[in-house]
Amino acid sequence: MKILAVNASHRGDKGHTRFLINRLFKGATAVGATCEVVTLAALKINRCLSCGRCQTEETHLRCVYDDKDDVRGVFQKMAEADLIIYATPVYVFTMSGLLKTFIDRMYATGDIFDLRVSERGLMFHHIDRAVCSKPFVTLVCCDNLEAETPKHVLSWFRTFSRFMDAPQVGVLVRNGGRLSGHGRDPGLEKKVPKIFEVYAAYEQAGRELATAGRIRRATQRQANQEIVPAPLFGILKRLRFKPLKRKFIEQARKMQAESAR
Repeated sequence: MKILAVNASHRGDKGHTRFLINRLFKGATAVGATCEVVTLAALKINRCLSCGRCQTEETHLRCVYDDKDDVRGVFQKMAEADLIIYATPVYVFTMSGLLKTFIDRMYATGDIFDLRVSERGLMFHHIDRAVCSKPFVTLVCCDNLEAETPKHVLSWFRTFSRFMDAPQVGVLVRNGGRLSGHGRDPGLEKKVPKIFEVYAAYEQAGRELATAGRIRRATQRQANQEIVPAPLFGILKRLRFKPLKRKFIEQARKMQAESAR
């Protein structure tokens, strides 16, 4: 099994996104998988110009930037992989601009005049299945604890899966990143004890991807569980009860201040 992670964090290899990818890869490599990370922040990625040159007979399926930036090289790595992990933090309620700019360049890999119907029965067009149709995992991380925060990203990848005939074989959502010290707080075990259950689940998820090609639902539930030591917080999120939420925020601020010391 060859797994490629596309790290779309603006912080590159220093962010929480890369930390979580490393946890997945720890489990995957332990059972023999070959794992590689492509860090978009370290690459040159030009935005799609919608110039249409890739759809002409003269330069069919060739982007004007193919020999001017790093995107085509990443597409080649994707074609060679068995499974893709699209990993992004949430920025203003959606995926990072880096990831969207990169995915926009997939436009040059498909013939938009060759109309077809996807396996899910959706009207679309020809795609490069070696790049666009690989089984993939959606990995989303954010600091906010509200379930509303990553919804747009998750919805976007569900749609991507349906049009691209790409099986989504796992969905990992890790909130509370700042409260957990992004995994770097030495006193984390006492402050957020459940975080180590989460990290163990990430490693198990990596093992499952390498051996079965997908993450079991039970493992996803363990990896996506709430980590904050507040029994009523799940109820508060549903009820939108502002006074208690304000109290919780006060507690969270104290935890952040302690982590920063």
